[in-house]
Amino acid sequence: MDFTPTVEQRAARELAGEIFDDLSTHERLSALGTAMDAELWKALCAAGLPAAVEELGLVGLVLLLEEQGRTTAQVPLAATCVYGVLPVAVHGTAEQRDRLLPALRDGTAVATGAFGSRVATARRTADGWRLSGIFPAVPWLRAATHVLVPAQLAEAGPGQVAGAGPGQVAGVGPEVGAGRAAQAGPRAEPRCFLAEVRAAGIEAVETTAPWAAGRLTLDAVPAEPLGGEGTHADVLGRARTAFAGLQAGVCGGSLERVVRHTSVREQFGRPLSTHQGVLMRAADAHMDTEAIRVTAYEAAWRYDQGLPAAIHALTTAWWACEAGKRVVHSGQHLHGGIGADVQHPVHRHFLWGRQLDAYLGPAPGLLAELGDALTVDALIADELAADERTADELPGAALSAGEPGELLGDAPLGAALSAGELPEVAG
Repeated sequence: MDFTPTVEQRAARELAGEIFDDLSTHERLSALGTAMDAELWKALCAAGLPAAVEELGLVGLVLLLEEQGRTTAQVPLAATCVYGVLPVAVHGTAEQRDRLLPALRDGTAVATGAFGSRVATARRTADGWRLSGIFPAVPWLRAATHVLVPAQLAEAGPGQVAGAGPGQVAGVGPEVGAGRAAQAGPRAEPRCFLAEVRAAGIEAVETTAPWAAGRLTLDAVPAEPLGGEGTHADVLGRARTAFAGLQAGVCGGSLERVVRHTSVREQFGRPLSTHQGVLMRAADAHMDTEAIRVTAYEAAWRYDQGLPAAIHALTTAWWACEAGKRVVHSGQHLHGGIGADVQHPVHRHFLWGRQLDAYLGPAPGLLAELGDALTVDALIADELAADERTADELPGAALSAGEPGELLGDAPLGAALSAGELPEVAG
């Protein structure tokens, strides 16, 4: 694998960095409060950056989001791209692409996603699909025109989805133990539906970071299906990867502020950066940040190459939660007393880091889901290996050696193990 950015990806990242540096300043962010930065969003869209994500791929998007996270810019770039531009481009019909993509590219349409522990119920009526459900906190909902909603078909029954997200904030990670609960019985994967926000009920919700979030209430709201089976899993994995890239930028920005502060702030007659304790903690924060970044690059690269990447998306989401929380805490602590000042720029990185931790996680739930995914992969590999041995080795090899054997039972080894029934081998 090669994570070296292409010429186009590098140019897009540099352009994004210039725009964010010019407009996402401490003074402008202080004046904005919790609102979306409409002027910055207009500048990004005028530069063609959301539209370029279709060509830049998920790696390119991660690079752009690192620049956003570094400046904690208050724009829905991640949400619009992973819940709008990319799903429509990858899974939409030709008619949906022609109708929806132009507005998403130029910023006149803003997308978000109600991905979390809850799913809506989708019912087919005479005049199309209708969605019903409540989502407590959807990021950037107050700025959005469209929302991508996971929903169970009415005949499948509503409820919560294993490995979906936290209940309090509509995030993109699993609940604690949700993955293990899925072992009790299979559930149908949700289907994705796109609805217009103006048809839904919205109430303002303030989250840790200023994400213009809202409570989404769907009451027989008209919606159109997007994609088919597998779309939900694909969107979920790409979203986890993108928001992990955003966390890498948040942590990188916090660390940049630590370097500047500890290089000029003196204690006992010398800069803080020369003290061993400060150096060690800053070094740990740097390694954590690099772990988030490289795992995000790997997952994004695999999606761009069309390779299986769900496990890699889970891995980077876990790093973004677990390590990201450590980094932003270190950023505050290494600023000493001023790090506790809510008006200080480093405090924004702390708030964003904790918001992303809550949105992607919790970390123990991601780890449980990752363990379940690895176990399933191992069982499938065992089952395939057992099938090969049954077909190629047991009859032929045993007979050629003059040692006939018999495999009692008609279930493959992997399936039998997953069912808790061990076959007997005689002979």
